[in-house]
Amino acid sequence: MKQRRMVWRGVIPAITTPFQSDGNVDLALMSRHAHWLVDNGCTAVVALGSLGESPTLRFEEKVAVLRALAGALQGRAPVVAGIGSLSTAEAVELACRAEQCGCAGLMILPPYVYVGDWRETRAHVMAILKATSLSCMLYNNPIAYRTDFLPEQIAELAEAAPNLQAVKESSGDVRRITALRTLCKDRLDILVGVDDLIVEGIRAGAVGWIAGLANALPKESVALFEAAMHGRDTQADSLYQWFLPLLRMDTSSKFVQLIKLVQQEVALGSERVRPPRLPLVGAERKAALTTLKEALAKRPQV
Repeated sequence: MKQRRMVWRGVIPAITTPFQSDGNVDLALMSRHAHWLVDNGCTAVVALGSLGESPTLRFEEKVAVLRALAGALQGRAPVVAGIGSLSTAEAVELACRAEQCGCAGLMILPPYVYVGDWRETRAHVMAILKATSLSCMLYNNPIAYRTDFLPEQIAELAEAAPNLQAVKESSGDVRRITALRTLCKDRLDILVGVDDLIVEGIRAGAVGWIAGLANALPKESVALFEAAMHGRDTQADSLYQWFLPLLRMDTSSKFVQLIKLVQQEVALGSERVRPPRLPLVGAERKAALTTLKEALAKRPQV
């Protein structure tokens, strides 16, 4: 298969999955949201990630999401499919369907629930990498998925698979970026996957951001990213200090509810989530709204 390369750079939101009042996926709203994100400077969208509530979606719902987004954007910006599953067979099937739907790239997650050893995990990832010609990004998030892709293991995968072209680094340890750059040089693009580590990640050598709060505040996200990338440190540090209380929502166990609540409050979505998640209530919701209100009162002009 002829390998294709996506541009794994810039602010790439992990797009949320909106739901209608009956619980079904709101594909029309999701498509409009994707266009709005691109209008505001985002370079691509990642669907079916952790923030997209992928584990709660049925297989055909996932395919419908990918088809809708690829059809809506029509090549205007790449659509990346999150590939996460309980089984290798289902992950491979979803990867193939993503390619058929017109996606430009894949974000490969380790298997859900079962935490294998390196031999098993390597076999799972390689099966997905070999299934399509799409450009792929490995998602390393040991905090959420209990599988830690060590820099040496990522370098091994990159050596074996030409279409592994990027890494979403969400370990929370910025030293991993330095280690990956040392081992892989320019072979892999490194993207930050933790919102409140973006400036540190860029200064360590990351070139992209798989962003959460960008779903609600893309202009500010793009402005922060560009300032940090171009060494405008005073501007970057000022924006970062303003943004950090909101960016830290991305590291909470209820990051989906929090980010969707922010979307709702800025009129860019709904706080509806799919059970077992439930919308925030009580003191937890009040605290989140207070944080958001204080941030919006000082919202910078970008």
